[in-house]
Order: sequence, then C-alpha cells, then structure tokens
Amino acid sequence: MGLEILGQVAAFGGQQGVYQHSSSSTGTEMTFSVYVPPHENGSKLPVIWYLSGLTCTHANVTEKGEFRRTCSELGLIFIAPDTSPRGNGVPDDDAYDFGQGAGFYVDATEGPWSEHFQMRTYIEDELPGLIADNFPADMSRQGITGHSMGGHGALTIALHNPERFKSVSAFAPIASPLNCPWGHKALSGYLGPDRQKWRAYDACALIEDGQRVPNILVDQGMADGFLAEQLKPELLEETCKAAAQPLTLRRQHGYDHSYYFISTFMDDHLRWHAERLGR
Repeated sequence: MGLEILGQVAAFGGQQGVYQHSSSSTGTEMTFSVYVPPHENGSKLPVIWYLSGLTCTHANVTEKGEFRRTCSELGLIFIAPDTSPRGNGVPDDDAYDFGQGAGFYVDATEGPWSEHFQMRTYIEDELPGLIADNFPADMSRQGITGHSMGGHGALTIALHNPERFKSVSAFAPIASPLNCPWGHKALSGYLGPDRQKWRAYDACALIEDGQRVPNILVDQGMADGFLAEQLKPELLEETCKAAAQPLTLRRQHGYDHSYYFISTFMDDHLRWHAERLGR
C-alpha cells in the first residue's frame, strides 16, 4: 500500500504527520494522522488509537486534543483515523448523524452503504497493517480510546479484540446504540432492521453476550447536552456491574461534550493506557 505524506511537523521532540492512502476496505482515499514521539533508532513504541465522533475527521483531535506533550513524555504513538469514507461517489445523507462523517465503525451490509462503509474492517485490519509497515509501532502493545461515536467504536472494537487491545477507554461514549436515537438511525441504515445484528456494535450487548476486557475507563461530562438521550452511561454502568466487568466511570461535573472536556482529561487517559501497555 502506498502512503502519501500530506504534512509533517516537529512537536515536543517528535513528529506529527498527516497521511493518505488508497483503502482496499472502503474503496476510497483515507486520511489519518500519526504522532511519533522522540525515540531511539530501532526501538518500537506502544500505540494509542483515538476514534473521533460524529462530523469529525482526523483533524479535530490532532489540532485540539492536547496529547503530544504527554505522548512525548510517555513514549506513545498516537493514531487518529477518519470517521468514514469520503469523496465523489460515496453515498451521503443530509443529516449530520449518518453518512459521511458518521461511519459508526461498522461494516455496512445494506445498500448503498455497503460498498464503501467498511469502517470496522478498516480500523481492525487494514490500517493496523499500514501502521506496522511504516511506523516504529509495537503492535503487541495497543490501546484504544475515542469520543462519543468514537467512544462507541473504541469499546466495541476492544471487546471484539481483547487479545489485541491491552487497554480501552472512552470520552462520553454512546454506551448503547441499541437504546438511543443515534444508534437506531445508524444501525438500521447500515445493517438493516434485524436488531440481533446490531448487537455486534453495542458495548452493553457485547458484555451481556460474554465479551470481556481487563478494565474500562470512561469519563462523562455531566453538562453534556447529549447525556440523557444519546449517551446513557448508566446503561454501561449497570451492564458492567451485572457482568462483573471492571469499569471506572468518572462523572465530571461542569463539563460538556466538546474538546475542552476531552483535552482536560486526555492526560489522565494516556497515563492510564501507558500503565497497562508498559511504556
């Protein structure tokens, strides 16, 4: 796979880059960013994946996430993929919560979305191969986190791949797409009406069905306008308690859904991951 460099800049002794490649999973050009901290030649570094939320690209966290100083200190590679395929010929929707910018990290089975919207395969299989071939990444030490829709993606992908992801966290995740309007719209559109198929993309359902990870860290802002209708962290809390799945759910009073919230607690999350990955 050819990797095109769109930009590289020095930051905190390391290098922030933005890259593009032709994806076999989505059939489109895909863009992502990677921060590589300072390191000795020949060394391999643990990897943190960050999955963004609705309407976002790689650029939101890259520009506003405030992760580079801590990643430089801890020796963590930080990867930020896009949230969906994009471009001419890629189907879209007029609403912000479906179509381009709203891939929900699923492999779509319904037309016209199934041709390009294969984001689970892209994140789980294709992009990791590209990272392993082009960056000093220790793929035996991977953690994953994300925000909102990306928090949903981080939780479900980690639950599907507990042997790969040694740590998982989320900022204000969509805790149960089966039980919120965003989830109903996305999963019915991408997967069809059979709610049994949706369970593969719902963290609560996966835990109910027996999937486990060593621990989960979640931060949720209590001034988040999406809290009651869309995010529902109490469902994740109840499910984890019933299943004896370790969960640390921190309710942060006064914080909303924005990158002011994310950047405030980014350092905590990166240190939490580093402890579990062995920096």
